Amino acid sequence: MLINDLQVRSIAFYLPQYHPIPENDEWWGKGFTEWTNVTKAKPSFQKHYQPNFPADLGFYDLRLAESQQAQADLAKAYGISGFCYYHYWFNGKRLLERPFNQVLSSGKPDLPFCLCWANETWSKRWLGEEKNILQKQTYSAEDDLNHIRWLVNAFSDDRYIRYQGRPVFLIYRPLDLPEPVRTVETFKNECAKHGLPEPYLLGVDSHRPGFNFQEIGFDSTLVFEPQLGALPDFMDDGVKLSKLIRNLKLGVASPKLKLYDYSEARRLMLNRKRDFPTHPCIFVSWDNTPRRGQNAIVVLNSTPERFEAGLSEMVNSLLDKPHDDRLLFVNAWNEWAEGNHLEPDLKYGTQYLEAVKRVNQSSIREPVKCQPKI
Repeated sequence: MLINDLQVRSIAFYLPQYHPIPENDEWWGKGFTEWTNVTKAKPSFQKHYQPNFPADLGFYDLRLAESQQAQADLAKAYGISGFCYYHYWFNGKRLLERPFNQVLSSGKPDLPFCLCWANETWSKRWLGEEKNILQKQTYSAEDDLNHIRWLVNAFSDDRYIRYQGRPVFLIYRPLDLPEPVRTVETFKNECAKHGLPEPYLLGVDSHRPGFNFQEIGFDSTLVFEPQLGALPDFMDDGVKLSKLIRNLKLGVASPKLKLYDYSEARRLMLNRKRDFPTHPCIFVSWDNTPRRGQNAIVVLNSTPERFEAGLSEMVNSLLDKPHDDRLLFVNAWNEWAEGNHLEPDLKYGTQYLEAVKRVNQSSIREPVKCQPKI
């Protein structure tokens, strides 16, 4: 299956935390990677699928170019159009940068990519709260300029994913920007100075569902999944009657665990009217037990079949649009410590990837004439 033949561009979010760095050695212990959390996970109730262990790609190390090539080969074989790498920028300091540096400097693998600036403060809470801070996220006009001057190197790469000719750049928490209009203008002006089109800026609505980011200068909004804030009691780690009632319906007699059904969770997340430009996103699964233990959020019944049904619905909703508008994000390629991965595991193998391939192959409507690229 050739990427250029796909009816929809399916972009998978990509986590680079599969190699040791000095900061994680200091904060979490020598040799820490995402695999450290994955391997120590234990089931919290009967038939709880934990730990999740990788199958085809094994416990890879992203310092190895061979690992990145194997990921790209697998993605292309099943119809993933590209990766959206999480990009960690803290006032000029980058973390977990090595995998993407290798992609940029080597020209390999030959798979399209874009970047999502995960502009969150790092803490020991694993849910984005600013408690027990490890690395603070700060902002300034000078940093905006330094940031975009670094980004133009990535935007200039022939593999960089574009929308109507413009490099696609996501910002995870747009409303954390103290002066978003200033940041947007700086990014646009600096790209123009380097002979590049203005970036196509996507605001991720994970923390402000229903917000129209065009109001602060962005081009469109990514309707992110999962939006955990749509789930009742999602931040409550205590014992609660409402949890017990909900969990009993899922076959688990616990007043403490935060359990949800996949289809019902997605219904709650999508139950919001949006009358402004958006791009869709679907999550594969969710179980952050490896990170949060008994306080985890666990989405049950997230089978390949249910994922395929949701993905098919999203793809069909895009087929009446010009080809360049058919941009869909999948969360995620490899969020193993959140139980959220397209990469094969020991239970499902390649079934989630096979679902992506089937949906791509079953999209048989006549393509709409493309708009000219700008």
